[in-house]
Amino acid sequence: MNTAMIAGLAIVAGFAAIHVFIGRLRKLDVEPRSGWLSFAGGTAVAYVFLHVLPELAEHQQEYQSAVMLGGANVEVWIYALSMLGLAVYYGVERWAKLTMAKADAAPSDGASEAAAHNELLWVHTGSFAIYNLLIGYLLFQGELEGGWPLALYAIAMGLHFLTTDHGMRQHHPGAYDRVSRWVLAAAVFAGWLLGMAYALPPLVIGCLFAFLAGGVVLNVMKEELPEERESRFGPFLGGAVFYAALLVAEGVLG
Repeated sequence: MNTAMIAGLAIVAGFAAIHVFIGRLRKLDVEPRSGWLSFAGGTAVAYVFLHVLPELAEHQQEYQSAVMLGGANVEVWIYALSMLGLAVYYGVERWAKLTMAKADAAPSDGASEAAAHNELLWVHTGSFAIYNLLIGYLLFQGELEGGWPLALYAIAMGLHFLTTDHGMRQHHPGAYDRVSRWVLAAAVFAGWLLGMAYALPPLVIGCLFAFLAGGVVLNVMKEELPEERESRFGPFLGGAVFYAALLVAEGVLG
């Protein structure tokens, strides 16, 4: 097993540990919202806007040659994929809210309400399993070659998992610990193994990164923006500045 594989395994194991042990981080279960969650959200959003999207722009010439489109068209196409990622995960959340609203408005029926909660659990778990599969797969792809890019990705996604897992655990108390955490941990491992076994063309990898970028932005904002979350702007901004400082350090040391 080479150094890159060992590093990838260590990162994936760290991601899985966050899924499995998020419930033990009691300091996150506070009101108002823990500053650490807002900090994590700021870091993940900064990763998208300061690293992923500029990186995709750098490869625009390569993508242009692959799809035989003009530069402006390729740029729009890449950003459209980011918008698609945002729209897909917004659609999942919107459907979830409507499903629960209908269940709450219906005449009291314990069985129907339990069925709605169970359906919602599996939609949330399934959609985030695909999300995790993608994050695990991209660990071994060309965009992350070298120590610094891999480390920056691991930090941003690890902190992002704190936010998404905490939100899921609040939505599905009990069920997350029984089912979801194991599915999510397995999905990120499966994505990593898939990435080692099958390499997709650079154009497809760029598309996957673009889609992931949109999903990250939506999943952070849905946790930070609702008023009842009582989110904290200072830590959110601090997370963004922290990530920007890491990028500066990469430029200086790399």
